[in-house]
Amino acid sequence: MDAILSLPVLIGLIAVALLFDFLNGLHDAANSIATIVSTRVLRPRYAVVWAAFFNFIAFLFFGLHVAQTVGTGIVATSVVDARVIFGALMGAISWNLVTWWAGIPSSSSHALIGGLVGAGVAKAGGGAVVWTGLSKTTAAIVLSPFTGFVLALFLILAVSWLFVRAHPRMGDTVFRNLQFVSASLYSLGHGGNDAQKTMGIIAVLLFSQGHLGSEFHVPFWVVIICQAAMGLGTLFGGWRIVHTMGSKITRLTPMQGFCAETGGAITLFAATGLGIPVSTTHTITGSIVGVGAARKVSAVRWNVASNIVTAWIVTLPASALIAAAFYALVGLVG
Repeated sequence: MDAILSLPVLIGLIAVALLFDFLNGLHDAANSIATIVSTRVLRPRYAVVWAAFFNFIAFLFFGLHVAQTVGTGIVATSVVDARVIFGALMGAISWNLVTWWAGIPSSSSHALIGGLVGAGVAKAGGGAVVWTGLSKTTAAIVLSPFTGFVLALFLILAVSWLFVRAHPRMGDTVFRNLQFVSASLYSLGHGGNDAQKTMGIIAVLLFSQGHLGSEFHVPFWVVIICQAAMGLGTLFGGWRIVHTMGSKITRLTPMQGFCAETGGAITLFAATGLGIPVSTTHTITGSIVGVGAARKVSAVRWNVASNIVTAWIVTLPASALIAAAFYALVGLVG
């Protein structure tokens, strides 16, 4: 690919980025709706519409700090070109499709980060990596599920104490209604953090081609199309992963679903405000494990949770290797 792209090639790459964004929504739909579906508060068809709406309007509530991090804080902008972007996107998309087919709730976010690093290193070696930004992101692999776990555990204990004398039917009704609020907040956090990763990719591609002037920024039209692509992906849902997230890890009541979603939403809001591209999958899984462990340790199916953790560990290197392979392949055919 030439240093300066023709318009059709540039549009094609943006379309590939939006395909990733769509698949991100498809793959991570379960993160927003698994708890509200598994507690039977909403039927799946209505839950995905609910989540997709809040995914889309998330840009109204958050700054673009995550997009800035992805665009300039993982790989040096001087290294980024069309070939790097293509390799990164194909690495992330390929890994997303493999894990979606297998029903494994791996991280679309870290697949993209891994793909970006793999393609960047394939081009310019280790010097291509912005290590401060990458270390902040990889630290979130541990911190986001742990934070979700602690917050959800604290919330379930606090709520259980507050409602200890309440009639079970009354408590169930209250938390079924509250789950609409917690699911909305989590979907906002999901759309606010995840859609910005694709915004950062498209913006840095445009910047590398001289379309953004001398200063990196995210055009408003990029914001809108990325939020729309993610919302559309969420509409199609990811039912294999919903089953894993909503029932295989632990069985949830409406109260537990509310606490898991609220703990996860707080984590995502904080991370998005700090510009950290965290994994919504990691976050909600940690929260679900937290509410399950509050009931009793045996309530959590730890073998399923351990398989998910293994997928998390493998995601970065696997997507990086696939991205490097695509980068090399373009060089052979280009």
